Amino acid sequence: MCGVLALIQASASDTSVANELHEALYFLQHRGQDACGIATCASGGKIYQCKGNGLASKVFRDDGSRVTDLPGYMGIGHLRYPTAGTSANAEAQPFYVNAPVGIVFAQNGNLINAMDLKRFLDFEAHRHINTESDGEVMLNIFANELNETGKARVNNKDIVDALGRMPSDTGEGMDYMMASESVALKQLGFREFVDILPGQAVIITKGAAPVTYQIQKQKRYAPDIFEFCYFARPDSVIDGISVNQSRENMGYRLADKIRRTLTEQEVKEIDVIIPIPETSSTSAPCVAAKLKRKYYQGFVKNRYVFRTFIMPGQKARQKGVKRKLNAMDEKFANKNVLLIDDSIVRGTTSREIVGMAREAGAKKVYFASCAPPITHAHIYGIDLASPNELIAHDHGHDRSIEEIAKRIGADRVIFQDLEDLKAACSEAMVSESTPREGRDFEVGVFCGKYVTPVDEGYFQHLEEVRGETRKMKVLEKAREAVANGLADQEELEIATRGVKVIEKGKIVPALSEGPDDASFAHVGGSQKRPRYSTKEGTPPKDRMDISLHNFGDFQG
Repeated sequence: MCGVLALIQASASDTSVANELHEALYFLQHRGQDACGIATCASGGKIYQCKGNGLASKVFRDDGSRVTDLPGYMGIGHLRYPTAGTSANAEAQPFYVNAPVGIVFAQNGNLINAMDLKRFLDFEAHRHINTESDGEVMLNIFANELNETGKARVNNKDIVDALGRMPSDTGEGMDYMMASESVALKQLGFREFVDILPGQAVIITKGAAPVTYQIQKQKRYAPDIFEFCYFARPDSVIDGISVNQSRENMGYRLADKIRRTLTEQEVKEIDVIIPIPETSSTSAPCVAAKLKRKYYQGFVKNRYVFRTFIMPGQKARQKGVKRKLNAMDEKFANKNVLLIDDSIVRGTTSREIVGMAREAGAKKVYFASCAPPITHAHIYGIDLASPNELIAHDHGHDRSIEEIAKRIGADRVIFQDLEDLKAACSEAMVSESTPREGRDFEVGVFCGKYVTPVDEGYFQHLEEVRGETRKMKVLEKAREAVANGLADQEELEIATRGVKVIEKGKIVPALSEGPDDASFAHVGGSQKRPRYSTKEGTPPKDRMDISLHNFGDFQG
């Protein structure tokens, strides 16, 4: 779930749009730490951009000095959370094409028909796709449709015709901004928020208010419920729902489920309820209040370690857990502890945390999840895990709650019911929002029933993409270890031979294939030397964006 921003200032004489977008990036940094970028347009139509791998503070420097080279009165920003493609600079957004008219594009989410669209672009539109990003596919589909106008300059109608039809509103005279979450808008002083509904496009021209077009008829209104469980900031309002209130509601409803699951005596014997930082820090006090048990903060979080569920290897995730959390022994010693987390994905983090609680002296450890068991892949933009990696999924069957508890080392595990989770979000509408007609939620990760029809072949494609992405990350890590003289035997083999994906998504060194297993002579004998293959499956470590000169691609 990437972060997307757009801002247009009322006057073309304004040149500070990049400063505003740069500041907004930090409010949405949680949505993507892999890469980021800003593209702006100044008077005369010249486009400027800076993008690259890393946090906003790295790409634009700690002092924001690179922003000064992005003049213009309108622009877009992007924070990349990788679900498909590689981690090369070339995958960073925004993307650009020069024909027709010059278009800059930023996108969030996955296209479930990306392969069909790529075939269309290749064989019918004759447009080249140079990355693995779905964003580049969407950009070229849009550009191809605009190109059909044959015009040197396109207008609103042309843009709408490239997408669909049906205009609805007009206005003029202010600065306008779009963002993935309301917190970025609010912090920059914007008010009177309007949600863009399914099937809508919003076009804003210089000096005029937004014009909304219904491109496709809305079939359902189903925001992704995982935004509220985990991904979004608690101080955001998304689709009229307060993220903070939804998580409080999850806590109250989870408390009811705990009472239904544990005996009255087991509930009484709970000495303390402790959240696992930091999403569940909103829900856990509500659980404690309803169960009338003590609430403590028992873990201290190191905020400078990335999320573990997207680390490439199991060992890396396990090490990452202890690096990012530290248990305070006095909060656990000789106590029966109820731990609250937002969800359980692979179970790696949960198992480590239960172990930390026991090491700190806990007598019994109960574990409660604000979300139901995750049994299916997320297909719309959050790279949770492959199905076979999910702790609640056992080779096509749902694993029992008792087996999950055993695997993470807890005395008992309690999951939120799906209907309670949906109700917790539905009841969190902010007062000024209008209830959506036919509201539902995308909950496919919990039940396999997705909001859109999904061809069975897409799941196989998704696994292939995930495997290739993991291969690239493991290969990059091995190369860095070799370069720094820190490689173990497996990393040396990976750097020498490349990698492959075997069953259950495990990454292993590829088999030796003659010339790729090279040796070189030196004084005193022969020694193996890493030789990096450029054959398919062993990609280059990095690539630069060829579409537009981009100083963000260069270090310095």
